[in-house]
Amino acid sequence: MGYQPHKITVDWLNFFLMRCLNILGTQIHFYNDYDFNKNNAHIIVANHQSMYDIPPIIWCLRQLHPKFISKIELGKGIPSVSYNLKYGGSVLIDRKNSESAVNAIAEFGQRIQARKHAAVIFPEGTRSRDGRLKRFSENGLRTLVENCPDAVIVPLSIENSWQLQKYGMFPLPLGVKIRFKVHQPIEANVHNFEQIYEYCWREIEEEVEG
Repeated sequence: MGYQPHKITVDWLNFFLMRCLNILGTQIHFYNDYDFNKNNAHIIVANHQSMYDIPPIIWCLRQLHPKFISKIELGKGIPSVSYNLKYGGSVLIDRKNSESAVNAIAEFGQRIQARKHAAVIFPEGTRSRDGRLKRFSENGLRTLVENCPDAVIVPLSIENSWQLQKYGMFPLPLGVKIRFKVHQPIEANVHNFEQIYEYCWREIEEEVEG
């Protein structure tokens, strides 16, 4: 891949954003017991609780070059996060135009497959404001899997980050403990979509709601 100054900048922006949260007593615990093959494409399927989900994923899984599927509104106005999404290889979709969104996700999946990067999708569609898991939408995840058929599927559960935004953007509360957990990856090409969907849902639900 060679020297990638832009990627290094994005990685370190997220590292320092996490350190800024530490000033408030925020603890971020990221658990991963699995080795990833960087020669494979990956699809990271996660629940979504706040915009602060993004920096730890980028930093802690930086060896996979994670890119995000996000709504177009997040492409501006949020320090570091908007920059990452707009210039870091992610895709910003217009949720009001379903055909355009599906086409954008399809092209994104093909790019992830070709470049052997990781796509991050939050199939709840929008963040949970109280930490309760919402039912996953199938369309975006199905489109992504169909267009990145050789990917390794990685369920990722996120707990308690919703508390950082329970008052909106300000004030940020003190002493929040956030937990990320990588679950057993599976190969997309040996499972049908229904199996992939149910596996990701079950793993994340048991961790978040259990």
